[in-house]
Amino acid sequence: MPALDVHIVTFPIAGTFTIARGSKTQAVVVEAQLSDGPFRGRGECVPYARYGETVEGVREAIESVAADIAAGLTRAGLQQRLPAGAARNALDCALWDLEAKRSRIPAARSAGCAPLKPLTTAYTLSLDSPGAMADAAARARDKRLLKLKLGAEGDRERLAAIRAAAPSARLIVDANEGWSATELPGLLEACAAAGVELVEQPLPAGEDEALARMPHPVPICADESVHTRAGLAELRTRYDAVNIKLDKTGGLTEALAMADEAERLGFGLMVGCMLASSLAMAPALLLAQRAQVVDLDGPLLLAQDRTPALHYEGDQVFPPAPALWG
Repeated sequence: MPALDVHIVTFPIAGTFTIARGSKTQAVVVEAQLSDGPFRGRGECVPYARYGETVEGVREAIESVAADIAAGLTRAGLQQRLPAGAARNALDCALWDLEAKRSRIPAARSAGCAPLKPLTTAYTLSLDSPGAMADAAARARDKRLLKLKLGAEGDRERLAAIRAAAPSARLIVDANEGWSATELPGLLEACAAAGVELVEQPLPAGEDEALARMPHPVPICADESVHTRAGLAELRTRYDAVNIKLDKTGGLTEALAMADEAERLGFGLMVGCMLASSLAMAPALLLAQRAQVVDLDGPLLLAQDRTPALHYEGDQVFPPAPALWG
């Protein structure tokens, strides 16, 4: 039966990463490793303070199921053993990886996916002054889809400056709950004028009822407002799309089921990530094959990644090698 090891790993960020809630200079992740003879399965998660998670708390939650893992805990059993969130994500993805290594059947095939193909990923521009974000957009000329972190005073100026600096780029916006219902209509019109294709989570989760009562000149995507299948149906009148992140769903198992339910309800699909290494992105690439918007650029924002790592070429991210995951 598998033995569990848990590690905290830190990756330096290339510069500073800033969103409406604050800045960071490093990505701290928790890695779960399951060893069974010559086989090893790995999963990585990002504890997120926005959801009440801490690095130590997530490590302790993972370690709390060591005996269950040794006794043969399955992915199905894990869904009941731990709640949705970062800890379950690391273990769920490690179990997927271990199953693939043992069986020599790729995780993508076991998940019912078609053969994986390279995908275009968004490239994130950290929240900064209009001029600094425009300069960053100009430097990212090899990226066709830019994700703009907004949610602060001066967002209209940021939008105009970025569009002028990158006239041919596709744009999506992530406000990280940073806008108010009062200012939202005007900001959505500014987004539409700039050719923005999607706006993520403009209002705080729990305060987004206003979205059901106003026009959407740009499609609006739920992020912080939805974590698993259970929260989808009530959001259908508020949002046009949902951002599925494995750290929110608690792993690939629930993420795949959530995507099925989201499509049944008529939502568009976005697959996103926290700031993490290639090991966290790899399982999300299975889900991303069916998404309209892919945002799996975490490793591109790091000064150092894992070895082996995902291969990125311009704005294309390629399927993982088995040595990395799956």
